[in-house]
Amino acid sequence: MKYPTPQTLENVAQIINAQYVGDPNFEVLGQNEIHVVEPGDIVFVDHPKYYDKALESAATIVLINKEVECPEGKALLISDDPFRDFNKLTKHFNPFIASSAHIDDSAIIGEGTVIQPGVVVGPNVTIGKDCIIHANAVINYNCIIGNEVIIHSNVVVGGEAFYYKRRPEGYDKLLSGGRVVLEDQVELGAGTTIDRGVSGDTTIKKGSKIDNLCHIGHDTIIGENCLFAAHTGVAGCTVVGNDVTMWGRVGVTSGITIGDKAVILACSCISKSLEGNKTYFGTPAEEARGKWRELAAIRQLPDALQKLKSL
Repeated sequence: MKYPTPQTLENVAQIINAQYVGDPNFEVLGQNEIHVVEPGDIVFVDHPKYYDKALESAATIVLINKEVECPEGKALLISDDPFRDFNKLTKHFNPFIASSAHIDDSAIIGEGTVIQPGVVVGPNVTIGKDCIIHANAVINYNCIIGNEVIIHSNVVVGGEAFYYKRRPEGYDKLLSGGRVVLEDQVELGAGTTIDRGVSGDTTIKKGSKIDNLCHIGHDTIIGENCLFAAHTGVAGCTVVGNDVTMWGRVGVTSGITIGDKAVILACSCISKSLEGNKTYFGTPAEEARGKWRELAAIRQLPDALQKLKSL
């Protein structure tokens, strides 16, 4: 998430009432999660286990809950609660925008696009040419829809991320300041939900087709020409390559990468990164041929045990 205008380290520190280490005029351009940070971004870290990862990341400003040695060329924001203060910055620079009508006056809708009854199009949404948005779909604020996109009924584009911190009094929500970007010729089946990024974009690239009742988590990137069957769920911060097929009820954990042209067979669960150009099956998913051999061997176990008893 980039700020509307560049900020200084001192200005940002004042917004969250934090101490800082570095030049007061050090440039701050935005904030992001660690896997997508760039120079000029703030990244937050509140656990010693991840201090080094944050300090060594591409981010040049680290929002941290302990004063540590500041790496050369970077700056620190010292906070007793970085999670809370990351949320403060999201609220300040990219607050929630309430809709004023079913189709907000600020929305831009391209020529030839059909909007069916009951659709909600939020503030600052851009929809391209020749799209079809079916009844009761919701496209929340700041989202971007390309050309020739089909969105079926009861789809939600731009819901908030499922991202919480456990505290003694309950769960604390990490606010979502990112967007959803659907590129040209994407199709979303009825009841599917696409969460916006926490601070970046959740992106579904050109030509990908997603069936009914699927879910794509925050900050995930789905490549071009992918095909996902019904009830597939992909957790946040996952990168899926081009031409990937996932059949029904596939579940994918967060923060992994799936290579180009991988095929995931139905009811499989993906718990780690997978290479492309292979077919996978099972829980946890492994190459299908090997998994089938395992299952065949398991089916033979009763006969083998019976033979052993008879010896």
